[in-house]
This record gives sequence, structure tokens and C-alpha cells, in this order.
Amino acid sequence: MAIETTQALVVGAGQAGIAMSEHLSREGIDHLVLERARIAERWRSERWDSLVANGPAWHDRFPGLDFEGHDPGAFVGKEAVADYFVRYAGKIAAPVRCGVEVTRVARLDGRPGFRVETAEGVIEARTVIAATGPFQKPVIPAIVPREAGIAQLHSSAYRNPGQLPDGAVLVVGAGASGAQIAQELNEAGRRVFLAVGPHDRPPRRYRDRDFVWWLGVLNKWDMETRPGARHVTFAVSGAHGGQTVDFRRMAAQGVTLLGRAERYAQGTLSFTPDLAESLAHGDRNYLAVLREADAFVARNGLDLPEEPEAHEIPADPACVTDPILSLDLAAESVGAIIWATGFTQDYSWLPEGARDEAGRPRHARGVCTAEPGIYYLGLPWQTRRGSSFIWGVWHDAAAIAGHIAMQRAYLAHQPAHAPQTETA
Repeated sequence: MAIETTQALVVGAGQAGIAMSEHLSREGIDHLVLERARIAERWRSERWDSLVANGPAWHDRFPGLDFEGHDPGAFVGKEAVADYFVRYAGKIAAPVRCGVEVTRVARLDGRPGFRVETAEGVIEARTVIAATGPFQKPVIPAIVPREAGIAQLHSSAYRNPGQLPDGAVLVVGAGASGAQIAQELNEAGRRVFLAVGPHDRPPRRYRDRDFVWWLGVLNKWDMETRPGARHVTFAVSGAHGGQTVDFRRMAAQGVTLLGRAERYAQGTLSFTPDLAESLAHGDRNYLAVLREADAFVARNGLDLPEEPEAHEIPADPACVTDPILSLDLAAESVGAIIWATGFTQDYSWLPEGARDEAGRPRHARGVCTAEPGIYYLGLPWQTRRGSSFIWGVWHDAAAIAGHIAMQRAYLAHQPAHAPQTETA
């Protein structure tokens, strides 16, 4: 049986894979997109029921298609986001095959390209683009043992308050997911503890503009990563029409704030004493954006309403001034812990040279530096701050497709023979 071949094979049909398909088609590059489940599956089955996009519809989209039936300023629900990518794939006639898992990629012997083993057979491809995104393997720190008798789940497995056993809930991690889940649980009448670490906390809106607009005009989406830089989590929410994440306000509404979860022993969980410092870090980020926004307005003579009250930081609640450093889980009737502690990536299916000793992708701006022909797309800070966001991955895909086209042109080049010089 003949082995199927293609110039480029894209692994994953989420936002990264669909963007990649569009730009490969624009470059005239024959390709396939393989998806082990459905298009944009993680939006459907690995997010909580009430999740909405963290950016407004006018911003969190691809340039070629608006969200159908939604106001441009709306924060679109997760199912509608998934439906959007299905529509987009149809619009660009993306050659997507769903239900096909890629299990191994190996370099071909003695000729360019790769042997790609899938659940439906072998495909040979000149290039392979790993577009599986940043949210692959949920990370649950090995702090509280399973035998502790408390329900533990990752934020990717959380769906709604009714899913959890009775009792209080401890949410660990205060990025976008942790903050939103904690707020939802509190609004549902649950007693909530929220462990907060270092974070950035931009204003949702300021002076009649959404924060995505401010980060755009202030060139913050285009910030490039620096070697060794530590990037903290991003606390932002599109819930309830979009609101600034304010941990002090959450405390006033009944959420008990804690430092970072550190140790567990004999039913008691200990926390670091740096809660106030973490909140102060978020405040500094928040106020810095406001100051830069004010300077931008003055410099450009914009007629945007002033908002001096936005600069006011409320007083710290008691759980911050007198932090709780240990929590007896049984005494506080904690029935569940939700770990909003992020994800790690799994590229074990790629050739060894494509990843370092820790399994992280070897790449420069998405181009694999040690295994030519392998590319990555959708990585956090792949080229800039916005790389893992919907609109950012679309632009990174254009650069990857351009690089593939350039390499194809080099390989196709045939040098012209110089005319021979007549000799006497």
C-alpha cells in the first residue's frame, strides 16, 4: 500500500492549527491538519461551563471573520468560540482530519522529511508543525497526597459548583482561571479560600477603552521575551461583561485570601507569608498601565474621560494584614481543592533533537533549531507576549508559513550555469 505524502503536516486543529492552515494555503503549500478529537476540542471539553473569552469579540478573533451574532464588545462563551473555529476552518477549506492522533514523528533516513505515525497509518511529510498549544498536560503540584481524602482536581477538569462535594473549596492559583473559578464558587454560596501568588493585574477597562486596546497602543502585546525572564500569571476576566480582577474586593465579598501553597502535613496545609507582596506586585503592574495610558492620552491629545478613582487602591483586608499561614483542612470543612496551576507541554512524540533535556521545545521564534523541518506554533511568548492568544497565533503562523516557503524556494533553486570563456 502506498504511503500518503504531504508537504506539511500540522498536528492540532485548535486556534494554532487553523491559523497555520490558512497561511500554508496562502503560500501554496500542500498540507494536512490532524486533530485527535474535534476542532478546538479544548474549548469544549477542558473548560468550565460558564467560561467566556478573556478579550472582547472585536479583538479575540482572526482578521478574516467576525463572531456571528455577537456584539463586538461582548465576551463570547466557550462553545461559541469553538464554533467560530469550526466556521473558520470551513471558510478557508482547511484540510482537517478529526479523530486522528499522531503518535510518533521520526526523521526519514537518507532523504528529507519525516515519517509520521498516526492512529490511521503512516504519513510522510517534508515539514511537521506542532500546533498543540500551551495547554497540554495539567500540572498538579505534589503537595497534598491523594490519601488525604480530599477531592482534588485541576482547573481544566472543573465544570461548575455542583460538581464538587459539599464543604468549603480551596482554589490554588490566582491567574485568570483561578480568580474566575473562585469568584464563581463564592457567588454560588460556597466558602472559598484562594491561594494567591505573584501576578500581573491589568485594568479591564480604563478611560472608556478595554485593556486589550491599551496593551495594543502601548505596544505591550509586542513585548518580546528575554532569556531567563520570569513571566508571571495574568489575572484578567471577561465574566459578567468584563471586570478588573480585584482580590481585595473578592475578600470583601467573602473569599479568604492566602499565600502560595507550600507544605502539607497531618491534615494541615501551610502557606507562604508573601500574600501582601504578591498583591503589591499586582498593584504595581495595574498602576503602571494606568500611568502609561494617561501619558499616551496626553501625548496624542485624545478626548477620553478622566478616571482618577481608578488609581485608588483600597485598604488591605484582615486576611492580608494578618495572613493565615496554615489551614487545617478538616477543621475548615474543605471538601475540595482546585489546582489552577497551569500546564506543561508534551512533545515526546517528536524526534529527540526537537526538545531539550527537560522536554521543552528547542526553537527560535517557532523554528526548531536542532531538527530542521520541525516547527512550533502557539507557544507562550513564542515571538511576543501575544503569541498564545487567538489573534497573536494568527500572526505567528504567517511567519512560520513564510519560513517554510522560503526553505522550499532554496531547495528548489537551480543555479544558472555561467557561460564558458573562449580561449585562444
